[in-house]
Amino acid sequence: MDRVVIVGASLAGLNAAESLRTEGFQGKITLIGDEREYPYDRPPLSKQLLTGEWDVDRLPLRSAAEFDDLQLDFLNGRTAEALDVADQKVLLEGGEPVEFDGLIIATGARALGLPFGRQLTGVHMLRTQADALRIRDELQAGTRVAVIGAGFIGSEVASSARARGLDVTMIEALSAPMIGPLGEELAGWAAELHAGAGVGLRMNAMVSDLVGDGQVEAVELEDGTRIEADTVVVGIGVRPNVEWLADSGLTIGDGVICDQYCRAAPGIFAAGDVARWPNGLFGPFAYSEPQRTMRIEHWTNAVEQGMAAARNLLLESRGESLEPFSPVPYFWSDQHGLSIMASGITAPRDNFQLVHGTLESNRFAAIYGLRGYLSGVVAVGWPRMLRRYQGMIRDRTTWEEALATAREIEG
Repeated sequence: MDRVVIVGASLAGLNAAESLRTEGFQGKITLIGDEREYPYDRPPLSKQLLTGEWDVDRLPLRSAAEFDDLQLDFLNGRTAEALDVADQKVLLEGGEPVEFDGLIIATGARALGLPFGRQLTGVHMLRTQADALRIRDELQAGTRVAVIGAGFIGSEVASSARARGLDVTMIEALSAPMIGPLGEELAGWAAELHAGAGVGLRMNAMVSDLVGDGQVEAVELEDGTRIEADTVVVGIGVRPNVEWLADSGLTIGDGVICDQYCRAAPGIFAAGDVARWPNGLFGPFAYSEPQRTMRIEHWTNAVEQGMAAARNLLLESRGESLEPFSPVPYFWSDQHGLSIMASGITAPRDNFQLVHGTLESNRFAAIYGLRGYLSGVVAVGWPRMLRRYQGMIRDRTTWEEALATAREIEG
């Protein structure tokens, strides 16, 4: 194998390139990215960049010297339009072919928009550095901000706008912020956190229209309520970037469908937000069917899966045994001065227990169980406790054993 192509100048793509070099690959690596920028960190886009604590010079994931040391053929500002598996070619916009012996797909995901209001100035989605800068430019004194969607991105944007002293309303179709990953018990705590910070909450609310004459003026709800807004940020989820693979012959669903090694086909691997694979760590108790897979949209997974995909690509090229990718997922979110950390699977869930601290103190740890096993943990202000239960998830601890451990810690 002499030529590896990585499609996606993302966190996963960069870590795949670094892993190839670390593992001794001396051949040509081509990194294709549809943005002009060198690979940059995305979590600060909804936090430090919006609040003004950071500027764009702090976003690059590596220094210019570190990037140059990788000796990549970096095709920035170029879009992959198709994949020819038989002839081992990635076709760029305009039909230009890029040949490969090995391929890593790390094209990430894009933000979903609403079917209306896109023509209005002041309506935004947040996925790229350019998106964040446009939003930040509008977050001036007196700006009224409406955030549609109360997941992690929407909640972070609301927090950042409140940190700038702005009037913020967060609108969500479900009953509480982040109720999907946190569950009802902690989602109620999250609602109180936002309300206590001055965020206006409209839960169980469906948006029917965005109105304005050129510039957005208000969000209209199905019940007729009108929420005045000068800036609207839509944070209702993402969709993996797989359209360019439609005629490739790869199995595509909600992402690129891979095996336990992150392999989509011989010589072709996927990593990061775009990859969907069976995580063997959770298979024995979390999956109702052996074919069930997961796709993770978090920073740590992008790093780890990019490295794993690169290693397995090299192992395959050498005819050696591949290594299953079976991590304990981990993510965090910074909101209103607190760090919300989670690990494992928190949804679906059969059991929930607050095991340490109190919600009122904003310092606690809660665990989640599924089919008799400890499956997830959420901690606020208590990273040591998160790490302890994270290890227990890795060890496939039963729910009863986890509760017994919690009692011992408290005792």
